[in-house]
Amino acid sequence: MKIDFDKNSDGLVPAIIQDAKTKKVLMLGYMNQEAFDKTQELQKVTFFSRSKQRLWTKGEESGHFLELVDLKIDCDFDTILVRANPKGPTCHTGTDTCWFEENKQDFGFLSELEEIIASRKENKEDEKSYVASLFRKGINKIAQKVGEEAVETVIEAKDENDDLFLNESADLLFHLLILLKAKGFGLNDVVKVLESRH
Repeated sequence: MKIDFDKNSDGLVPAIIQDAKTKKVLMLGYMNQEAFDKTQELQKVTFFSRSKQRLWTKGEESGHFLELVDLKIDCDFDTILVRANPKGPTCHTGTDTCWFEENKQDFGFLSELEEIIASRKENKEDEKSYVASLFRKGINKIAQKVGEEAVETVIEAKDENDDLFLNESADLLFHLLILLKAKGFGLNDVVKVLESRH
């Protein structure tokens, strides 16, 4: 792994720190060759601090270390992507990231859908909302819908119409998200179970 530390006159290259699990970008720091070597030696992310003009291991004062998972170099050999497991908040302000974001698992559109489902659960009296109507009817009705959608997905899996199969799969996943929320859980809870089995 050859990094072009000489590209800049100060011998520093940017190091983007990403949570290995959630994939959130946590912070940006700078490394020289010595910081890069120390990171690998300690298995804790170490930078060259431009303000302190010395090596600085993230967490050396707070205890909020960034435990190294792996390192990747970009196509120009002058930027490092560091995947790490944070032990506490990353930013000196006490937030999870230096962009004031919560460092939680994000499933893209499925996370947005979970938020919509949660808002419908909070507003169960919304007469126009199908999801709110399911929450009003209770857990038995929601569980029944998951069962119906599961059967329909299985039936379509046996046929040759991929469009129908994908639509039934979407219905199944949608209703499963509703059932999870009704039980007080979310997609992340299911992922944790799967990870524990891996």
